[in-house]
Amino acid sequence: MTDGKSIFIDTTQCIACRGCQVACKEWNRLMPEKTVNKGNLQNPEDLSHNTWKLVRFSESDEEKLTWYFFSDQCRHCLNPPCKEAADKKANGVIIQDEKTGAVIFNPNMRINQVDFREIREACPYDIPRMQPETQMMAFCNMCFDRLSEGLPPACVKACSTGAMRFGSRKAMLEAAEKRLAEIKGTYGKALLTDPNNVRVIYLLVDDPDEYHKFAVAQKPFVL
Repeated sequence: MTDGKSIFIDTTQCIACRGCQVACKEWNRLMPEKTVNKGNLQNPEDLSHNTWKLVRFSESDEEKLTWYFFSDQCRHCLNPPCKEAADKKANGVIIQDEKTGAVIFNPNMRINQVDFREIREACPYDIPRMQPETQMMAFCNMCFDRLSEGLPPACVKACSTGAMRFGSRKAMLEAAEKRLAEIKGTYGKALLTDPNNVRVIYLLVDDPDEYHKFAVAQKPFVL
């Protein structure tokens, strides 16, 4: 489906406060992660079954110190490859809401590690995670419970700078294109990440690899 809802994330307005990361944890009642100081600001180190939203910090000092902030999460693909893979292994473990387009894992279904690996490998953004002990898959569900009550996702609600916006897909695409045009003169490399294929669209001002290996799709989409 090409209508529904979308999130637009403008990285030029992100200050890496991690409010979105904390809000996701609180709203979804996710357990804390044990973290270790590894000499940078990112904690925890990666997404997990208990961390569905993660602000990634990347540092570049080739000419001058530059920080790249990237609030990583499920992109809620229009045609999710993870669901296609899951349907072949455990039909119903991943569903897509017909009204919003949100891609949602089924918390009542379990999946073995071999099948999960194929589902994760199908994702062009390396998003799905699993708790080995419970065999439950997990990833951002776009706060589907909030959407059903007419509320925005918790991460968007918590964003203090307006870096994250939520609305109809049409409105978010228009906002993203408008903002890209505004900054293109200043940031020649500015781009939108896979806007034709995903519902969570990022505006980046430099090469995607500076932000995160999976900032843009690492596999082609089959439309």
